[in-house]
Amino acid sequence: MTLYNPLTANLTHYLFFTGKGGVGKTTMATATAVQLADAGKRVMIVSTDPASNLQDVFETKLSNQPQSVPGVSGLDAANFDPIVAANEYRESVVAPYRGVLPEAAIQNMSEQLSGSCTVEIASFNEFAKFLTDPTIDQKYDVIIFDTAPTGHALRMLQLPSAWSNYLDQNQEGASCLGQLAGLGEQKATYQKAVDTLNDANLTTLLLVSRPQWASLVETERAAEELAQIGMTNQQLIMNGVLEHPTDEPSQVIFDQQQADLRNMPTSLQSLPSAEVPLRAYNVTGIANIRKVLQTQQPSVTAESSPQTQFPSIDKIVDDLIKQNKKIVFTMGKGGVGKTTVAIQLAKKLAAHHKKVHLATTDPADHLSLFKIDDPAITVSHIDEKQVLKHYQDEVLAKAKQTMSADDVDYIAEDLRSPCTQEIAVFRAFADVVAQNDSDIVVIDTAPTGHTLLLLNSTENYAEEVKRTTGEVPQNVLDLLPRLQDPKQTEIITVTLPETTPVYESLRLNADLDRAKMPHKWWLVNQSLLATQTTDPVLQARASSELKWINQVKAVSNSYYAVEKWQPNFEQVNLTF
Repeated sequence: MTLYNPLTANLTHYLFFTGKGGVGKTTMATATAVQLADAGKRVMIVSTDPASNLQDVFETKLSNQPQSVPGVSGLDAANFDPIVAANEYRESVVAPYRGVLPEAAIQNMSEQLSGSCTVEIASFNEFAKFLTDPTIDQKYDVIIFDTAPTGHALRMLQLPSAWSNYLDQNQEGASCLGQLAGLGEQKATYQKAVDTLNDANLTTLLLVSRPQWASLVETERAAEELAQIGMTNQQLIMNGVLEHPTDEPSQVIFDQQQADLRNMPTSLQSLPSAEVPLRAYNVTGIANIRKVLQTQQPSVTAESSPQTQFPSIDKIVDDLIKQNKKIVFTMGKGGVGKTTVAIQLAKKLAAHHKKVHLATTDPADHLSLFKIDDPAITVSHIDEKQVLKHYQDEVLAKAKQTMSADDVDYIAEDLRSPCTQEIAVFRAFADVVAQNDSDIVVIDTAPTGHTLLLLNSTENYAEEVKRTTGEVPQNVLDLLPRLQDPKQTEIITVTLPETTPVYESLRLNADLDRAKMPHKWWLVNQSLLATQTTDPVLQARASSELKWINQVKAVSNSYYAVEKWQPNFEQVNLTF
């Protein structure tokens, strides 16, 4: 794999850097922007990440208006806050109905527009301005987007009823398409934006990954999802490749990375790809941004890491047993190790003579890669396609009994939206939890805060939303109060000791607060600091973890644990 060089990478006018939290999207985007600007290109870089560290990387204050970056001639930058944009978007949708609909309905609409769907749509709204404004198009040679819109948002935007006046005429329905209620007047702009994203001559999608199995699997999923909706001009950037191991932990990491790169998914192997070695320094400030893609790097001197003792996952297990919890979720963004944590919890609980039901809804079914032969653990995989089809058939069958043909057509379209899949999966969760075959249920790949908000709304306003979700099953009605009961339920936030994963976890916790879901414990996974490495590069990386571990300790009120980095942890048979 060759070194990544933007000047020789055959890039287009628009560049979208995408990838899971913590893989280095902003680092790659800013390094690309600076190198292209230094080569004489007129460049704009835009971020809409709610936890954006674009300002920190450039060490300059940014706003939603393009401004020059000090020290880099020809480079402008803008940083949008999609949370603010989402609030403004939500108000634009709800405002026309104030004084027209009952307050309960207004509250319902606002709550439905409080989740991640709305943030994605509001983010895309900002992206669209830069994708369709002819003045911006002509001013810059290259326009770079950090944190690209997801396939989830784009699939919603491609549903025809996003542009119809159905929602204006049907005020009692609450659906996934309700997220798009304010977009009808912008049909031409959004259509042009989507067309631009799908034009391989104009747009390149740069998939940023780490050389680790979990990250590669998540990257493959994103690549396939975005290709399905037209973004086929893709390149792969492998960030953080360790080059010269000097101690046992670094040698193990090196061997693991090389093995995972040799066995990366076939679909990724076919993409144009390049790598960026693991750097010992934090990529902040123009000087370090310029260095990150250079072949010659400064020498690194080993420094002693702080001697620290962190609480382990056993502390969490002891508390789960003491509190007699019945339902445990592992929540977090892709690539943080939710599956391995869920398995550790299940095995440790079983070792304490608990009968455990371990479930996952991950389409890749990572649980199948583990050898879990403990008779005290029952394993199940919720097949998303199967439960989605069952849910769609059920809702349509009921709709046809009472609705006109036009309304049934609308319902059928809404059922093809990505939010419907989340609701169908959550109903399957309800069935799993309702079983009485275990003392405790451990659920991997939990539903997002957005889904929980939708279902909470479904419970409170069942009559209003029945048109789009059908009758609410008793299992769901019973489940939600249980999930909100801290005596029964515990949600464990799994994160990594890095900027983006911690900020994303904080946003997830805010969603859970709105959904009134108990989430006391945090687990910081895959810590290099906890390995006590002596490798100069890894030591430098490890020392930067302490800040984030301490932040987790603070926000969790010391209800936290730290697990050290382990090789190929995602694929090994866990034994205790």
